[in-house]
Amino acid sequence: MSRMTPFSSPLLLGFDAMEKTLERLAKTGDSYPPYNIERLRGADGAAEKLRITLAVAGFAECDLEVTTEENQLVVRGRQTDETEREYLHRGIAARQFQRCFVLADGMRVTGAELRNGLLSIDLDRPEPEKLVRKIDIAVKD
Repeated sequence: MSRMTPFSSPLLLGFDAMEKTLERLAKTGDSYPPYNIERLRGADGAAEKLRITLAVAGFAECDLEVTTEENQLVVRGRQTDETEREYLHRGIAARQFQRCFVLADGMRVTGAELRNGLLSIDLDRPEPEKLVRKIDIAVKD
């Protein structure tokens, strides 16, 4: 028995990768670090601009890595324990994380900034060119 998905329609061609991406997203349940996603309104209003802000208190720039891998934005944080400290109480753990965001086609990262424990990553999606192409029809006898 085959299972029906929203992408099972014969009119939706080539959306297999999107379906797999949605399945992968449904399996991720980690909520650390917390984040916001906001839409930035520009004066020109032409390109869509987004900002992802992650709360990464305690991480320095050298502890963070922001990369794009295929159609994903991956943010990794690695902290090392300082062995010379002697804690009487340790409520702030040095932990590692990896947070992935799936990017739509055409989205690009324009910059990242770490300020006051918040890592802001700016993205935009330039307007695609309107491309109309005429396909010639071959006639065979």
